[in-house]
Amino acid sequence: MLDYLKDPDEIYRLSFETVRREAKLARFDAGEAEVAVRLIHACGMPEIADDLRFASGAVKAACSALADGAPVICDCEMVAAAIIRGRLPAKNPVLCHLNDPDVRDRARGESTTRSAAQVSNWLDHLEGSVVAIGNAPTALFRLLEEIAAGAPRPAAILGFPVGFVGAAESKGALVANQPELPYATLLGRRGGSPIAAAAVNAISGLEASK
Repeated sequence: MLDYLKDPDEIYRLSFETVRREAKLARFDAGEAEVAVRLIHACGMPEIADDLRFASGAVKAACSALADGAPVICDCEMVAAAIIRGRLPAKNPVLCHLNDPDVRDRARGESTTRSAAQVSNWLDHLEGSVVAIGNAPTALFRLLEEIAAGAPRPAAILGFPVGFVGAAESKGALVANQPELPYATLLGRRGGSPIAAAAVNAISGLEASK
């Protein structure tokens, strides 16, 4: 038999104790720090704390939106699947339009990705929503373009696209070009669906604990 820790409560306690001991969290407020801890736990990398960015009031804005029943709009099914429905404070709808019937044809017609093309289907739900992007830089770029053109504004953007082409640039655009938008992001290439979903779950937990 292998010797390993089996007690789930102790695993949970030690995991978050380790994150808080190893990560640099001093510059975050209480809500941001809790979200940061969850993001670090999701990827196992305390060093991402240095590159996490929160717009002032973003965590509070996302908490309030979820409490008011706002939808969570996801850029891919993996983000949507990892959101813990039981933690959402108002049985919030979790939406992903990537596989809507019209999206593939629109992507072809616009010579873009399905991830970007689906953003047109977000517009009716976008006002006051929480947007969680964990895969596609093109979705974040397109969302910023739509908002700049007058589209409804989400309550918060949790922008964590991952990859080697466009990920760093799209997050840089979120921070630099939309400072008035509440956002949370991880600068650079790192990101991914587990981190985006962890952000939603962490914020849901904050709201549920009030």
